Amino acid sequence: MRSTAIQLVPAALVSCFIVMWGAQHMAGQGHTPVTVTRLYTGPDGETHAEQIDVKLTPNSTLARFEESKAVEATGLQFRRWSPGYVNDWHPAPRRQYVITVSGRGEVELMRGQKIPAQPGKVVLAEDMKGKGHITRTLGREDWITIAVPLADK
Repeated sequence: MRSTAIQLVPAALVSCFIVMWGAQHMAGQGHTPVTVTRLYTGPDGETHAEQIDVKLTPNSTLARFEESKAVEATGLQFRRWSPGYVNDWHPAPRRQYVITVSGRGEVELMRGQKIPAQPGKVVLAEDMKGKGHITRTLGREDWITIAVPLADK
């Protein structure tokens, strides 16, 4: 009787692990949203921010793969912002995506709202008029970004 119980305990533990892993795996089947923080100039002349969910559609030739519509860009530029760097009030120089690769930074808006930028964060800067925003590096490491200027609409 005792040896049967000893054999059942590992089997029960493995079964629990499989059930828990399966439940977690199934819960993970939901799609991770792709979001972009859009900066734009409002009618009040101030920079505002909104979250945009990027629409993804299944790729017709690759299973388990989704993609957005292509966006026309004019180039790609890597940037390194040193620790302690602050770019005081400025509008975006052009419409561009700014993607954080490593390090941390933030964008501050007129009313004190701060938008954190950590690896994977995507910002669409379209606030080309008005006072704009402040951009600053946070922490002790360089903030590495990729800027992707967009083609004119």
